[in-house]
Amino acid sequence: MKTHTDRLPSAATLPLLLFAVLVPVALAQTTPTGSGTDRNADKDKEEKAIELEKFTVTAGYRSPKAIDQIPGAIKLITSEEVSQTKLLTDDATAVLARTVPGYAPATQSMNNTGETLRGRVALRLFDGISQTTPLREGSRNGTFTDMDIVERIEVINGPSASEGIGAVGGIINYISKSPTKEGSEAVLRTKFSGQGYDDSFNWRVGLNYFHKAGDKDLVVGTSFSERGMSYDAHGRRQGMSQSGSVNDSDSHNLFIKGGYNFGAGESQRVTLTVSQFRIEGQGHYVIELGDRSKGITDSARRQPPLNSKAEFNDFKQYALAYNHSALFGGSLNLQIYKASQAMRFLAEDGADKQDPDIAPLGKLVDQSEINSQKKGLRSSWANKELFGVTGLEANIGYDILEETAQQILALTNRLWVPPMNYTSHAPFLQASYAKGPVTISGGVRREDGELQVDSYTTTYFRNRVHVTGGTLDYSETIPNAGVIVRLPQNWSIFGSYSKGYTLPNVGIPLRNVNTPGQSVEGILDLQAVLADNKEFGVTWAGKKASFNVSHYDSYSDLGVSLTVDPVTRDFVMQRRPVDLEGWEFSGEFRPSKAWRFGANYSRARGKTRTTETGPLTRAIGMASLSPDKLNLSATWKANEDVSVSLFMDNLFKRDINVGAPGEEHTSGLTLFHVTVNYHTKWGDFSVGVENALDKYYILPWSQIDQFLNYFAGRGRVISVAHTLKF
Repeated sequence: MKTHTDRLPSAATLPLLLFAVLVPVALAQTTPTGSGTDRNADKDKEEKAIELEKFTVTAGYRSPKAIDQIPGAIKLITSEEVSQTKLLTDDATAVLARTVPGYAPATQSMNNTGETLRGRVALRLFDGISQTTPLREGSRNGTFTDMDIVERIEVINGPSASEGIGAVGGIINYISKSPTKEGSEAVLRTKFSGQGYDDSFNWRVGLNYFHKAGDKDLVVGTSFSERGMSYDAHGRRQGMSQSGSVNDSDSHNLFIKGGYNFGAGESQRVTLTVSQFRIEGQGHYVIELGDRSKGITDSARRQPPLNSKAEFNDFKQYALAYNHSALFGGSLNLQIYKASQAMRFLAEDGADKQDPDIAPLGKLVDQSEINSQKKGLRSSWANKELFGVTGLEANIGYDILEETAQQILALTNRLWVPPMNYTSHAPFLQASYAKGPVTISGGVRREDGELQVDSYTTTYFRNRVHVTGGTLDYSETIPNAGVIVRLPQNWSIFGSYSKGYTLPNVGIPLRNVNTPGQSVEGILDLQAVLADNKEFGVTWAGKKASFNVSHYDSYSDLGVSLTVDPVTRDFVMQRRPVDLEGWEFSGEFRPSKAWRFGANYSRARGKTRTTETGPLTRAIGMASLSPDKLNLSATWKANEDVSVSLFMDNLFKRDINVGAPGEEHTSGLTLFHVTVNYHTKWGDFSVGVENALDKYYILPWSQIDQFLNYFAGRGRVISVAHTLKF
């Protein structure tokens, strides 16, 4: 007898059926009716309404820059795309996985291990301030604010001369909301979701207040949320990710941004921003390990964790910005900031946490905690007609950064990674010249950094060896160059070269030292990561459609790839050559005012060495580079009040290094999600269904054997939201 699942179309067939049905329907609705005069008038009005906008970005350029003037693959995630994803899930990085071709699948947890951009770790910014902690990358910097305060997200693929440490993979800049009209407005948004199980329900309430009165404006946002447990499609609890779970947690957020315009023509502005976000585990569940060999995933059972503290992400930042839009014919931007980032992980009794002086071996439970403090200055001056030459644009800046990071074992107050103090001074210059259909650009950034680490002693697991402290100098010149040629009929081609710079995950080699006689200055793994990125592409943008195809090649002679320690099951950092290359496609089609279709696709390959020497024959796997993926979307706006959207996420299967070291097999995956929005005089009512077909699957990052990471993905989740403006 066939089951309900047997009667459903296969995962491979569903996307074809979906778009085979929706595209003809959409095209049919564009067929004109009525008189020729009316049809032409309606057509002109319609085309004007749906003409694709020309956007500008600030990420990587410090001042607004038109996308069609940037020689590279740029993605601007709109407020609508952010809102659609928030309706499906509160996972902070899910919108990136769905809309950015080169971004890896989301982990459905607070931990974003493996969520790379084109196979490398990207620099995450919040209003231009770094949320990344490269000195001790804990893969928890994707959850740093409530997404309801985010207006849009700018994604720059590949490194930039205007940003230094951490930007080797690209830049992801989250832009906060701002008042857009005179007067006061408040937006109250509530959301309730669940899967039908007693402990699976989530709720959230958030209030954003906007005020604008002449030369003054203010934004105040606050939110509170509580999340229960997630269940897979077989009705089994998803469990608690050891590296950070959003299950069984609560969070609160406070965001304040006030601005004041002054001077002649209000050409000057000061902005003060305060952001405080904390997500914390409630401590109702403990990990229940599964059995990978039998296909039994990790889960959780209701039991207060013994002798442990709550895990959390606690991110705070304070910034004061000054802008003068008419200084010596250009625009000056200054920003001073201070930020603190703290991340505590779940308690566990792994081998690397043991110490017989504290408890018998195998009995000691401990929790690691990463703490980072940053302060700095970001400055730039931009002129769009340098020396009075039309089309000649320049951006000059100087950055100062001071950062301290360390990792402790919180329950026993042991030092796991010693304090690392990094100071950087970095001037940069970016220039471009547009003449007719051609724009050429180039830039250079000079990184002068210093890393200072005091002498320390490693833990019992690493033989309690003494490591002599020292100071490492990091000096590098980072160039970039590019060209765009605009062709007839809205076509353009581009090519670029850029060099990326960052520090490796310094804390890992420091804590892994296990042989006597070593010093900080003698650890090869602490050398900087430098990557050469080459890219070319083709873009076409019309009134009803647009697309971008690009190819990139990124090589680092002393790169970073992650392998798994066979004893601790934790990551070990390998410093070997890394060669990455890939193709990406993104496109949009708007056949009418009522219909919009979107697609993005990525194909990436990476190679490194199996040993210290030898050819680049080992394929890079899920820890750094995800398999090929395809995302499709279709939105139907039935009328001014009702819209329906359907999304498909598809990850292709992959088998690499078969019969050799690093063998890895990743299963294919296809998921569907649905959202419905209905506007009324009582507010906007919305329904979202994540994993609408209730498909059972193993999360992609869980398909490789890492540390306590064998999880199934969430089954069907139904969310109901209400948004009221007053």
